Amino acid sequence: MPSRHSYRRADVAALIDHTLLKPEATECDVARLVEEAAELGVYAVCVSPPMVTAAKTGQRPVAAVVGFPSGKHLSVIKAEEARLAVAAGAAEIDMVIDIGAAVDGDFAAVEADVAAVRAAIEPNIVLKVILESAALLSIVGEQALRSACRAAADAGADFVKTSTGFHPAGGASVRAVELMVAAVGPAVEVKASGGIRTTSDALSMLDAGATRLGLSGTRSVLDGLE
Repeated sequence: MPSRHSYRRADVAALIDHTLLKPEATECDVARLVEEAAELGVYAVCVSPPMVTAAKTGQRPVAAVVGFPSGKHLSVIKAEEARLAVAAGAAEIDMVIDIGAAVDGDFAAVEADVAAVRAAIEPNIVLKVILESAALLSIVGEQALRSACRAAADAGADFVKTSTGFHPAGGASVRAVELMVAAVGPAVEVKASGGIRTTSDALSMLDAGATRLGLSGTRSVLDGLE
């Protein structure tokens, strides 16, 4: 489906977290990511916590993932991982919730998990909360996704984020983005990530209300705008 809006390449690039989260990624891979980020004019780079120092060699803000990719970490561990990533130079944290807690309907636990990470980092550090939307939608449905969004927002999230890109249920979808935008309102932003590989997919997420995109295939998406 064609995009409802006209997007310029530079404007879309400025909404992208250029991402490298493969377990086998090396510091040389991160150096190439940083170089490509500068060339493409993206907003930020997103890496695993041990790679923050290497990613800081560039001029883009660095986002680090926390509790990634399963979310099955004690909240105190997620909080410390976030604190250490920020100490190394991360300006943004992308944390994964305990998906099982959301499946069980224990949104107080989801909120407490997010709040622990929020408390561990400075207020100026952007906190994005990964909800694994495809899993929630397929297992328990739309209301669970809405409730998880609100729990994250109540705990101080700056963004709610669709997916890790590692879950077998899938990644971002237009429907998930629409639900998340409606659930959090204008005070909290929405990041779409996971499985966004084409220009059309990326623009559909923006049309649905996403204000940030997590992409590993950034160049091919942006080349579709030329």
